[in-house]
Order: sequence, then structure tokens, then C-alpha cells
Amino acid sequence: MDLTPSREAALARLATFLPAAGRRYAETRNADDGPAVGGRGNVSQLSPWLHAGVIGESEVLEAVLSVHSPRAAEKFIAEVFWRIYFKGYLEQRPAIWDDYCSGRDGALAAMEANAGLRKAYTEAVEGRTGIEAFDVWAKELVETGYLHNHARMWFASIWIFTLKLDWRLGADVFLRHLMDADAASNTLSWRWVAGLHTKGKHYLARADNIARYTSGRPGGALAAAGLAGDEAEPLSEPQDYARRKLDLPPPVSAADFAQPFALLLHDEAAHHAPLALPATPALLIGAARPEARSPAAPGPHALTFARGALAGGMAEAAAAFGCPAVEWRASEPLAPLLAAAGVERVALPYLPTGWTRDALWPDLAPLAAEGRVTSLLGDIDRATWPLAKAGFFGVAKAIDGLLAECGIRGDG
Repeated sequence: MDLTPSREAALARLATFLPAAGRRYAETRNADDGPAVGGRGNVSQLSPWLHAGVIGESEVLEAVLSVHSPRAAEKFIAEVFWRIYFKGYLEQRPAIWDDYCSGRDGALAAMEANAGLRKAYTEAVEGRTGIEAFDVWAKELVETGYLHNHARMWFASIWIFTLKLDWRLGADVFLRHLMDADAASNTLSWRWVAGLHTKGKHYLARADNIARYTSGRPGGALAAAGLAGDEAEPLSEPQDYARRKLDLPPPVSAADFAQPFALLLHDEAAHHAPLALPATPALLIGAARPEARSPAAPGPHALTFARGALAGGMAEAAAAFGCPAVEWRASEPLAPLLAAAGVERVALPYLPTGWTRDALWPDLAPLAAEGRVTSLLGDIDRATWPLAKAGFFGVAKAIDGLLAECGIRGDG
């Protein structure tokens, strides 16, 4: 499959997947047939472009509903809303992300101080545990920058309950290597497997389940001997993360862009098309920060995709708007770039809780305090995030209404 970090490649992949987005997806989505050429046609693999903001969830949903009825595409539509739900949930509990980061840093330090732990970690990330399925996925993750969603669940479960490694170290490995690594989806999915997201309910990988859903691989089903049994207990934690009130930016109109402004594109909003700007920017600013994912270096596929998506998005935006484009490097302040272009205001695709916000907001906060930052938040996020108060059920039961509210109907 073509994983070029461009909007053209994203739209081509969407078009290819559309016929399978209905009942076929519902029936086959759990199968992990591996990364061989022609494989994985049962899932969309749109997540790298969605994470980078090269294509938007609303676009994907509109396209699917132009081909399939809401009932036929129910499972796929729900998967798209899981992404939105996770972001909304973390936005209301940002302390989960802060504690993950501090816990990850502590776990990395503890590993460096313990030779036995360091050995176990190295064997896991290099795919040398002796558990065939896990080792295949560990190598596939590094070699391709992608894993099937079902494989991610199995991998996380084995990491936590069989190998007994810190879940935050595993989440960090995913953030470093996955092209589609999303702070909310990744952190909360690992917590869900561990039994922390839905307290007391964890996910235990089973050898028979793995064999069943990997039987379509070219080399046959993957073996997974020696996994933790049913007696493995879910993880627990002393703190309870209280929900805070959402503070979302208001919808924007053309009046908000009456003065010249700079459009800032970043790792999670690398293309202008999903933003539907009501006015033309006077300046484009590109801010790539993939290194902020982790204290360790990101993998080559994650790094290449992130940087390529932003570079391509900047080039296409410059051509579309006919305005100059500059790079905002991590080591530079932002204000001089604006001053040099004679621009005071910045239009900023909303920065959700996660590493991109951590990397960019310290420089943007003073401008925001002066009223010089306009944050852009899509309708589907604005409508869905307030419903992400607890489990996914609150969002799931509202999906039909959310689609109607956001004008996503298609004609399927």
C-alpha cells in the first residue's frame, strides 16, 4: 500500500477502501493478515493521514456514507468515533497525559538503573522474547511503522501481563514508531488493555484468538505459547482522574479573519483542506515537532511520515493561497517570524492534549493572552467531545444525531 504522506495518497486510499467499509469491514476487521503486498484490505489504514490532519474524520465519514447506509457501515463509523471520543476524554482529563509523561520518564530511568529490566525491555522491543506472535509484531512495528489494531491490543496485553513490563514503556515504544501514534488513542488504549481506563476490566491476549485471526498470514497462524492466564489481575492506580469542564474555542467566521493572519500548520494539522478556512492567510508557518513524542528518538517511519506530511501540506497551502511560507524550528521563538512578515495574528488548528501541544503552546500562550490566537476546532469534535465523559457508550448512542448535527449524510 502507498503510505506516501500526502493528501493525494490519503484520498486514493480512501477511495480504494470505500467498497469494503460496510458489512465486509464488520465481518473481517479483526483479521491481521500481515503487511504483505495486497494485505490488510479489510481495514482502512487511514490512521496515519488522519493523525497528521492530512484528511479529516468528517471527510471520511461523508465518503463512507455516500456508498453505504449508516447501518451497513455502523462498525466502521464507530471506529472513527472512537478516535474522536478518546481525544474528547483526554481533553477533559489532561492530568492522565501529564501523569503518563512523568511515569514514563520514571520508568525509563528505573530501567537504565536495572540491568535485568533493561535486558527484558531490549528483548521485547527487538522481538526476542520467544513468543512468536509478539516477536513478529515487535519487528513489524519497527520495520513498517504500523500495526493492525487487533495486533496492538494483543501486543499491549502480552507486554503488560506476560512480560510484566511497565505499560508506559510500551506506550512510549508505540509513540516512537507508529506513523499514526496519537497521544489520546495510544495512551487511553494502553490504559484500557491494562484495566485502568475502565477500572477492573482488562484485556487478556489468548493464543487461540491470536491463531484464529492471524491464520491468513502468508506463513500461517502465529503461535503465542506461555501467555498469562485468566488469573492475571488488572492493573490499578491510587489516583482517580476527575473530569474538568471543557473550554473549547467558539466557532469562527470571516469576521475573525478581518486582519492579516498567519496559518500555523503542525504535526496534527498538516494540511489546510480539512480546515475550510473562510479567508486567505498572509503567511504560512510550519511547525514540525515529531521529536517531542518521547525522550528517545522517534523511529524512521514515524519521523519521515510526520515531516513529509507537513512539508507537503505547506507546499500545497502556499500554492493554494499564494502567500509566503516559513518554518518555525523548535529552537526558535515564534514572535520574530510574525514580526518579520508584519503579521500579528495566528490562526491555529486546535492543539489537543498531548506532545504537540506541550511543544508548541509555551510560545503561543503569550500571544493567546493578548488575543492574537484564533483556534480552529472542527464541528464533529466540538459536538462529540462534551459527550466523552465516561465510557464510549455515551458517544456511541449519539452517533446518528452527531452525524445529522454536523451535516454528514452522504447518499448511501
